[in-house]
Amino acid sequence: MFKLEHTDKAARAGRLKLKHGIVPTPIFMPVGTLGVVKTMSSEDLKEIGFPIILSNTYHLWLRPGIEAIEYFKGLHSFMNWGGNILTDSGGFQVFSLALLRKITDEGVTFQSHIDGSRHFFSPENVMDMQKKFGVDIMMVLDECIGYPADKDYAQKSTNRTIEWAKRSRDHYKKNDPQMFCIVQGGMYEDLRQDCARRLVDLDFAGYAIGGLSVGEENDLMYNMISASTAFLPVNKPRYLMGVGEPVDILNAVERGIDMFDCVMPTRNARNGGLFTSKGNVSIKKSEYSLNDEPLDEDCECFVCKNYSKGYLHHLFKNKEMLGLRLNTYHNLSFFYKLMNDIRSAIIRDNFLLFKKDFLEKYVCTT
Repeated sequence: MFKLEHTDKAARAGRLKLKHGIVPTPIFMPVGTLGVVKTMSSEDLKEIGFPIILSNTYHLWLRPGIEAIEYFKGLHSFMNWGGNILTDSGGFQVFSLALLRKITDEGVTFQSHIDGSRHFFSPENVMDMQKKFGVDIMMVLDECIGYPADKDYAQKSTNRTIEWAKRSRDHYKKNDPQMFCIVQGGMYEDLRQDCARRLVDLDFAGYAIGGLSVGEENDLMYNMISASTAFLPVNKPRYLMGVGEPVDILNAVERGIDMFDCVMPTRNARNGGLFTSKGNVSIKKSEYSLNDEPLDEDCECFVCKNYSKGYLHHLFKNKEMLGLRLNTYHNLSFFYKLMNDIRSAIIRDNFLLFKKDFLEKYVCTT
């Protein structure tokens, strides 16, 4: 159940009640594709404060497999995670396989990227898989198309996504776990609007916006977000899939988005890219080797309280595993704080000023 608590123009602050606790929104969900947020323990994520993470049906189906997760009585028990879990349906992963899959109205046949074995995903069996995982939010199967895309194919794909959503809803009519559908339509405003209208008629617990951040320019992405949210229910959560750049998060919140996920904070961390209140830092640069300052003076995470830029540089240059963990812990702490600050600004009717102040300080230095 979602409760909208406050709005500041289109920006929204709310609370999403799930089986494993309350999720305050706007929220960023760390990505734990294989049931693990890379380099982080469940205790680390809890310490930072995250109430929800994301895992992926495609990857979990291949490794460790349904049987292993059922043996451990669900994904929460398997990874010792007491918070909420949302599982993506695998639609984007299938899209990325390109040469290894075939899409029909019945579903998707694909070859594993691991061993070449053949598998079939349908709207129905994807729901069954996620139910067996024991997650809190499960996403319906959708078709994600590339950019640019021919409008005729985009229309056909959008119709298929809507039909798959209907089949998912018909197959699994309960609301535990909650089921979210996905608005598609490529980069065509009218298709996005039509898709949103038709999915709303099916009455899902939440509505995601997919198929963005696939190579289009930012202004076009923002236009597609606005085109979609204009037709989504006020009293249901809105989730923008796979978008995580802080500037994009701020612009999406301004357009009414409540939930986000992205591999950016964890992937960048493993490559020496760190987020700070003043912009991005590439800790691999030699200029940090003799720097005794904390990474971010405005950050209260244990990394910034206890370790210098010089030490983080040393760890990264010498490929020490501790460096990857500390980098990731900090980046996730940055995103957690950013979302809390955004939420507080919305509640104070101060979001646009917060956004302006943030962007004035946030200069990319990589």
